[in-house]
Amino acid sequence: MKQASALSPAEFEQALRDKGAYYHIHHPYHVAMHNGTATKQQIQGWVANRFYYQINIPMKDAAIMANCPDREVRRHWIQRLLDHDGLPDSEGGIEAWLRLAEAVGLDRDQVLSGELVLPGVRFAVDAYVNFARRASWQEAASSSLTELFAPHIHQSRLEAWPTHYPWIEQSGYDYFRTRLSQARRDVEHGLQITLAHYTSYEQQQRMLEILQFKLDVLWCMLDAMSMAYELNRPPYHSVTDQPVWHKGISL
Repeated sequence: MKQASALSPAEFEQALRDKGAYYHIHHPYHVAMHNGTATKQQIQGWVANRFYYQINIPMKDAAIMANCPDREVRRHWIQRLLDHDGLPDSEGGIEAWLRLAEAVGLDRDQVLSGELVLPGVRFAVDAYVNFARRASWQEAASSSLTELFAPHIHQSRLEAWPTHYPWIEQSGYDYFRTRLSQARRDVEHGLQITLAHYTSYEQQQRMLEILQFKLDVLWCMLDAMSMAYELNRPPYHSVTDQPVWHKGISL
């Protein structure tokens, strides 16, 4: 059988960008938030659950750096940790997200405790972090390329949410404003690594599967939220009305 030819760098990049058709911006839960039909509980549920993803991003990035022997890559990649964890004289994305939580009416300490995180969200995020720990640093780095589609999703929130949800305090939008430029910078570096590393057809197809895995993670998170906050069927709903699922978290 004739071996399939590798895609050119331009064709490979386009194949990666085509995966945007499956980005979670198209999930009904996110569509409802964008269109202004989400309830306050649904907005709060999304913010509280997404926080678990936010606090795990630096751990994912630290795992990539721990597996990477390339000093130059590490020198670039460390900025991602600083973006989220912050510096002694400046807040990072995690703190900005906590201000978003307060802006939508959530209690800061309750969000930090992780007690609001649904098990489906926790399992999806943990799977992503575990992948980053086990995979090669190139594969783990390339899995972050859902950032290709992130500027659009942040911009859509900045444009739609203030109109649809006037009860959200304006200070809560700082995270989205900051990530507009950060995500574009990260995309440039991530694409550089990906296009240089995946040069055979087999490697390129594997990378597309890795990107699909990351898209699966984001989609599954919203599936769990849909069950809990749209269909009113959180875990164990047929047994109890109490949130009895496990709530372990480490910061």
